[in-house]
Amino acid sequence: MKVKPSESLKIDVFSMRIGDIQDVDLDRLHALSLSVGWPHRAEDWQFLRESGQGFVALDEIGRVLGSAMWFPHGADFATVGMVITSPRLQTLGAGQWLMKRVFDRIPGRDLRLNATRAARRLYLSLDFQPEKTVYQCQGIARAEGAGRLTETRSDIRILDATDVPAAIALDAAGFGVRRAALIEKLFGHSTGYGLFKDDKLIAFSLCRPFGRGHVVGPVVAEGDSDALAVVRPHVVDHSGSFLRIDTHMDSGEFAAFLSHAGMPVFDTVLTMSLGKRLADFAADGSATPRTYALASQTLG
Repeated sequence: MKVKPSESLKIDVFSMRIGDIQDVDLDRLHALSLSVGWPHRAEDWQFLRESGQGFVALDEIGRVLGSAMWFPHGADFATVGMVITSPRLQTLGAGQWLMKRVFDRIPGRDLRLNATRAARRLYLSLDFQPEKTVYQCQGIARAEGAGRLTETRSDIRILDATDVPAAIALDAAGFGVRRAALIEKLFGHSTGYGLFKDDKLIAFSLCRPFGRGHVVGPVVAEGDSDALAVVRPHVVDHSGSFLRIDTHMDSGEFAAFLSHAGMPVFDTVLTMSLGKRLADFAADGSATPRTYALASQTLG
């Protein structure tokens, strides 16, 4: 007989109870992420709440002490993110309590998340397996480091709503799961550039406001040169301001370009999975197109 996870948890000298993340004021969620040094604005939290579901951990007087979210794509897969607890509460079992509540809501799905160093032990204890390192590259974008200005190329143009179906298909080929609702939503908040061959979209990138400035992602392409072609315009557009990109690429032309364009590696997280590995982590490396940059660490 399956035991349902408890709705409350005794922590030290006080108790926590579960709540729906949709019912919590944005300023309290913003304060939670600030408490652990994460850059999410209130607007970023709202975008995530509109894109997924989640829980918060509340104390006896309604203070938000933790959170966990999930983002379903189809019937068999979801990403997990915004799992936040203080280090002290995590060592007392709060993180595991929240994650087990998530498992109870999405049983049987293959899961993927991006784990900070502090959280890796938690996810290993829940049978998540390490996959690849994510390099958080960020800084003040430099147009002079971006090379040739690609907006002069006839095969690159700004994307619009008519390009959404092609972007959804390309993202699914690179990521391994169809994320139609997410890609459509991202289009509504982003500027996108696409690379075309014979009128067919073969690479694209999106860029939207996030945290301290803007984030570029997702980026999907068949090779480094195509990925660079659709990322360069964003570097030019935001030259002199803060720009971020999260990528699994640790070498090659694409990785070198990010540093030259003012976005060196700032930090790393570890992609981990529970269940099936997705296409962009195929063991033989043959999967094309490839996901060159994540939509975000939370969204994958």
